[in-house]
Amino acid sequence: MITKITGCLNRVLEEEIRLQVGSLEYQILVPEFVRRHMQALVGKEVTLYTSEYFEGNPMHGRLVPRLIGFISEPEIEFFELFCTVDKVGTRKAIKALMRPIREIADAIQRQDAKWLTSLPGIGPATAEQMVATLRRKVTKFALMPSAQREGTREEPAVADNLLEDAYQALLSVGHQPNEARLRLEKVVAGDQAYQTVEDILLAIYKQGR
Repeated sequence: MITKITGCLNRVLEEEIRLQVGSLEYQILVPEFVRRHMQALVGKEVTLYTSEYFEGNPMHGRLVPRLIGFISEPEIEFFELFCTVDKVGTRKAIKALMRPIREIADAIQRQDAKWLTSLPGIGPATAEQMVATLRRKVTKFALMPSAQREGTREEPAVADNLLEDAYQALLSVGHQPNEARLRLEKVVAGDQAYQTVEDILLAIYKQGR
């Protein structure tokens, strides 16, 4: 399985890019937010983190291997989580990821089903199912940097379950969702590692407002 690929970006097409690696050119499917990022990089060396799947109907005897590319590993993790929602398959998920992962995760966390219906192919019923399935699993993605840059840490150095538990703890004592996220963002922006929810909350309240 190919998990990471580096090469010269030859072309950016409507739903895919073409990456030259040695004498081979790879076709890599990308969601819209990745495609936009790649448009300014044609002719340059780029690295994509990839996931693989087989497209087609095995009953008809033809399965085509496909690569899907992302800018960072956390984006792949979110994509795979996104695909666990009922009736959201791989292709539908690729098309739906029009906006950056952080924005989609934030909408899921604040249970904004109306905003989620603005994503291609996501209707009201699917948006509600998405919120019900994922809202307690996306805190780390809602805290991702708004733009991935080379040399920037890609995800908080805090275990996923600690972030989620700390977020729920802040809500339980009366903080609004936006305030809770902002307080968590300030804490995880540093390099300190946290072992318990209590450590995170103590750091938050030491910072004050």
